[in-house]
Amino acid sequence: MSANLLLAQVLLLVLGTLAVGTADPDRLPDQVIKAVVAILLTAGLSQLRPKVFLKLATPAWLFALLLLVLVRFIGHGTETSPGTKRWLFNGALQFQPSEFAKLALILMLASFFARRGVYRKLISATGMIALTTMLVLIEPDLGTTVLMFSLGIVLMYAAGVRFTNITALLFALALLALPWLSIYLERHPYIFNRLTSFLARGDDAQNVVVKGLDQIGMAHRDLSFGGIWGQGPEAPRYPYFADHTDLAIASVGFSTGLLGVTMVIFAYWLVVSTALQVGQLAARVRPMTPNLHGASIMATGAMYMIVGQAFVNLAVAAGVFPVTGVPLPLVSYGFSSMLSISIALAVIHSALREVKSALPEEEQTPELIAAD
Repeated sequence: MSANLLLAQVLLLVLGTLAVGTADPDRLPDQVIKAVVAILLTAGLSQLRPKVFLKLATPAWLFALLLLVLVRFIGHGTETSPGTKRWLFNGALQFQPSEFAKLALILMLASFFARRGVYRKLISATGMIALTTMLVLIEPDLGTTVLMFSLGIVLMYAAGVRFTNITALLFALALLALPWLSIYLERHPYIFNRLTSFLARGDDAQNVVVKGLDQIGMAHRDLSFGGIWGQGPEAPRYPYFADHTDLAIASVGFSTGLLGVTMVIFAYWLVVSTALQVGQLAARVRPMTPNLHGASIMATGAMYMIVGQAFVNLAVAAGVFPVTGVPLPLVSYGFSSMLSISIALAVIHSALREVKSALPEEEQTPELIAAD
């Protein structure tokens, strides 16, 4: 296992546990158990070779599509979005299929491009991305849809599809989507309301809440109260909605201060650097086998799945993006996201080990061996 990647996971889980303990102490034992399960899951699955993940890609993707269809018929929403259908089951078995679908799409596209190449295969790959994202879009879950679609585009680029082809594809899809945009927003008015509320935040005349006392304002207050070293998890504070889920970074900042927030960002940087190392090392291997190509694509996709989601969550907490409901990977309370992110980390572990073992002996430097 990669020491850097393991350090990143432990840091995020520890800080996430502190955030949950700060925001809702009653959930702390549950979060500790889930964190231990997450590490064990990553450690176990990381021992698999990338070819195992690639062989499981098709059944995993088909199963994910089945779950997304089921959630449309028997799923349920949340207290804040009662008209949505994003979850299956209730209580301890509650599960969000879209989290698993993101990971399944990574494996499917990596397997597809590794086996069939990137030339004249864009229609099939685009169909896979479109089908998966459309099922998430109708839940509706616009934030996850945008992340999943951008994930598919990143995987195309990582696989070697020409940038001009990707640009042409995006332009064509945008033209096809425009006629349906107004209909979609009309059927789901909460999306438009969130956007207008976000744009009105700086306009005191139109703002419907007292500035500083809305959800984002409360999060900013916690971040400022945390200072450099934090107030500690037991310091008195005012609770607010999503302080242990979507806005968990504010609870991290309150309890551990700027130091804790910096450690969160550092952990995600470790994920990025490790995944990029996979691609750099794979480029030095000759000949490039389908398994190595697939491993490189999977590592890039898993990295984007984690860091892209983190970027959106942090941008929402900073007030740069409107509220989307995207959790902060391994920090926010929620088992579906934690499981999918833990498996994604296992994929990067597996890909890095495979690529290192394929390097010629003269390139097996002590630094590379020590980093594993």
